[in-house]
Amino acid sequence: MGTKNDSVLADVNTKFKTEVLADYRLARISRETSLLGRREVLSGKAKFGIFGDGKEVAQLAMAKQFKNGDFRSGYYRDQTFMMAIGALTVKEYFAALYAHTDVTKEPASGGRQMGGHYATRSLNEDGTWKNLMEQKNSSADISPTAGQMPRLVGLALASKMYRQNDALHHMTNFTDKGNEVAFGTIGDASTSEGPFWESVNAAGVLQIPFAISIWDDGYGISVSRKYQTTKNSISDALSGMQRSKEVPGYEIFKVKGWDYPALVETYEKAIKLCREEHVPVMIHVIEVNQPQGHSTSGSHERYKSEERLQWEKDFDCIDKFKAFILDAEIANATELEEIEKAAKKQVSAEKREAWTEFLNELTTDLNIALPWLETIVAESANGVFAQKTLDALKAEMNPIRKDIIAASKKILRLTAGEDSTAKTELKDWLNALKEINTDRYSSHLYSQSAESPLLVSRTAPEYPAEPEMIDGRLILRENFDVMFTNRPEVLTFGEDTGKIGGVNQSMEGMQEKFGKLRVTDTGIRECTIIGQGIGMAMRGLRPIAEIQYLDYLHYAIQLLSDDLATVQYRTKGGQKAPLIIRTRGHRLEGVWHSGSPMGMIINAIRGIHVCVPRNMTKAAGFYNTLIKSDDPALVIEPLNGYRSKEPKPTNFGVFCEPLGVPEITQEGTDVTLVSYGSTFNLIAETVKQLAEVDISVELIDAQTLLPFDVHHMIAKSLEKTNKLVIVDEDCTSGATAYMLDQILVKQKGYYHLDSEPVTISSHDHRPAYGTDGDYFSKPNNEDVFEKVYALMRESNPAKYPELY
Repeated sequence: MGTKNDSVLADVNTKFKTEVLADYRLARISRETSLLGRREVLSGKAKFGIFGDGKEVAQLAMAKQFKNGDFRSGYYRDQTFMMAIGALTVKEYFAALYAHTDVTKEPASGGRQMGGHYATRSLNEDGTWKNLMEQKNSSADISPTAGQMPRLVGLALASKMYRQNDALHHMTNFTDKGNEVAFGTIGDASTSEGPFWESVNAAGVLQIPFAISIWDDGYGISVSRKYQTTKNSISDALSGMQRSKEVPGYEIFKVKGWDYPALVETYEKAIKLCREEHVPVMIHVIEVNQPQGHSTSGSHERYKSEERLQWEKDFDCIDKFKAFILDAEIANATELEEIEKAAKKQVSAEKREAWTEFLNELTTDLNIALPWLETIVAESANGVFAQKTLDALKAEMNPIRKDIIAASKKILRLTAGEDSTAKTELKDWLNALKEINTDRYSSHLYSQSAESPLLVSRTAPEYPAEPEMIDGRLILRENFDVMFTNRPEVLTFGEDTGKIGGVNQSMEGMQEKFGKLRVTDTGIRECTIIGQGIGMAMRGLRPIAEIQYLDYLHYAIQLLSDDLATVQYRTKGGQKAPLIIRTRGHRLEGVWHSGSPMGMIINAIRGIHVCVPRNMTKAAGFYNTLIKSDDPALVIEPLNGYRSKEPKPTNFGVFCEPLGVPEITQEGTDVTLVSYGSTFNLIAETVKQLAEVDISVELIDAQTLLPFDVHHMIAKSLEKTNKLVIVDEDCTSGATAYMLDQILVKQKGYYHLDSEPVTISSHDHRPAYGTDGDYFSKPNNEDVFEKVYALMRESNPAKYPELY
């Protein structure tokens, strides 16, 4: 007769067997997805494929430790993990491969990202936050290698903030008192990238629940690991970061990618430590095979030896997993064969469903257009020529939207001047498609929610009858004081931000008042300062990341451009990261501290608002607007404004400055003069000098470059003055080219010009050092005076005689 212990043991064995076989089944499903996905690309049904074959077993082990509320920041090999946490079906995988634009079919990006780029949806349809503790979360992937690492720092640091700040414990939609782990994944070769090293160092210093898994298959595309990594091993290279009893650091693990029981045990141990003690962990998964090579771009037979290719087969992780199951007598060969057959059948069926659903939308469009096209061709005098285009469209095996629209427009061109009901209906349909396709391919560059900063109207600063005049830095400090008092989720960090309150003391005393968690010094690491902010913003906090000087933004521009600027767009409104970035710039002297690369910035970070206030009251107004909103933004404070005197408002934290609305600071009739930031303050003095020679200037502060003059105020000014001058500190054709396009093309300002528009910019070299260096490198009062005077002299030489 069996004992109670026998019954318990039997239950445990049954549960273990069920779990192992479920893992094996999912491994086979994922592998079959990779194999079939490659065929779909090579057959022309999809454009490109990059797959997770060879990483299946390790990712199954990792997924066992991933809980609701946890976050992933990974890369394009993680399909098995996403399947294992229930965040990706085979059908959704193929929908992404085909670029299906319906987010109900392809929820990661609505077809905007190539296959292999994963995300869960953190937002409801109206842009409000979901309860992130009720789901397993994946931040949206990006392709640039190691680009996911800085964000991982922020995702992990959020848990530390939530755990250690009691005032945040009520935010139960985002945290369980900081018990969440941020899981990162990266290929071994990508650890050569700078963002990896910066992020690993930052996480070690911060001591946060940061769990990085490194899949080591021995190659970076075709380049062997021995050319990539010191000591030919990333864990050996980083062994100096191993923690000790005396000194905090990492706990580093090394495990083979085909050893199922060792992987399960390693991940259980590593993540338990990471979650409970907030110790960063690194799991170096070695001996990972890659059966199909890097991607569909080529074959790994080109660069792998016969011995290595044989090793890929002998140490295939799924075959090794199968051998383990058979050796441990968990299942027999027949049972496993049935699982393999079922996996193939399931993947094939879901692939067909995904393809059918993708084609159905395209077929619908084709079936709508064809009757009109046939009628137009039949009735046209040029029908013989249009028929060729129609026949070519019909001959397409699986015509896509591009084919349908291009053929329709070509037939309309060939039949131009002919009228028919069919042509009218086809034109109306094509016009209606513009809005539909804008939603499919171009929506959500910025927030479309009720919290968009573009919906925040101006609230003016209020002043007493005789306001106190104080330093601009104090305007910022007092405003941040109110903001931090009212919003416990707001925090700031940067180089010198904490203890001394910033290099210009605009956060003076704030660390003492609000604590080191909320007002924090960082290392010299601009890339991960931004990544730190992105990750925390994705988890419901409101970080303000400080980049000490505008020139230093170069260190982070890749991350701003590829990650932060695209978060809403690449998830089609599924995620957001409302990070506010502070920096300061303009008119500081020297090659490396006075750059104004505005053209580069505004063209690289579309998706992030760019505010260029002329004083600190304006800057504070932008911060008040942005903290109410859910879009990321960059605010460039004018360097010469910290010690300049400004009247002290009485409504700190309340007054708001709208985005995209210039300010006409002086009305005039002769010339419209546009600038922003510190340069605006400079030319305000020039305008007084111009008035002395009877030149009336309409002086306009652009205030924000992204967005730029949404109400077309500058074009309206040109209706009156008919002359345009733009002054900025960027190099020639930098930001001025952008502004000219906005004013003359978008706003149709060229209609009102009587003279050639004038731009006054810096020289194309970097500014020379010293006051004279600044004077001769950047626009100065005399430059502006002379250019405006010459413009007036052109139209009235009698009134404005030659000066020199």
